[in-house]
Amino acid sequence: MHIPDGFLDILTVVITYTIFVVYGVYALKKARTELGAEHTVLTSVLSAGIFAAQMLNWPLPGGTSLHFVGGAVAGIILGPWLGFLSLFLVLLIQCLIFHDGGITALGANALNMAIISVLVGFFVYRMLVKAFGTGNSVKFTGAFLGGWLGIVLAGAACGLEIGFSPAFPYGVAITVPVMVAWHALLGIVEGMITAFTILYLINKAPKYMLSEKGVIV
Repeated sequence: MHIPDGFLDILTVVITYTIFVVYGVYALKKARTELGAEHTVLTSVLSAGIFAAQMLNWPLPGGTSLHFVGGAVAGIILGPWLGFLSLFLVLLIQCLIFHDGGITALGANALNMAIISVLVGFFVYRMLVKAFGTGNSVKFTGAFLGGWLGIVLAGAACGLEIGFSPAFPYGVAITVPVMVAWHALLGIVEGMITAFTILYLINKAPKYMLSEKGVIV
């Protein structure tokens, strides 16, 4: 899902960077109001784990790739603001050091994985828990659906960005179905990893579930 340089035209680059910067400034302000030393450590450790998981990539037809995202994990554990910062740190390091994702496409990649995936995962989980209670089965289901839907919508957004860009050789009629179909399949794995991770933390280390305690929300 990491879009490289050369796939996006200048208009798409400007639009996605603008959304990313505006949202990022707001998220940083929200996070700083509650950010403590323990939250910084947790954010850093979670970012390192997601970074390692994202390094496993499977190529897809059409010039892109498939991989675990971890946005829902970050959003459900840290909340939407620190979750965004966690994923953005991962994307920034991958872009600048490992050349995984282009500099011109950093805004689009952050929009897809650090904003859409994180927000969808967080809100799907939160809505199901509020609607059906706080039982483990509800939380497991909410985390699974948050992980699955988060990566599917992030993939759809990526397909739209590259499909509408004149710089990319394929249009949305190809890019969106390819990205959505493959990420719907990967989303099952993403959802299961998300669900088991969240359920484990709830039962074994609930102190790390910042969003459960209303922190950074």
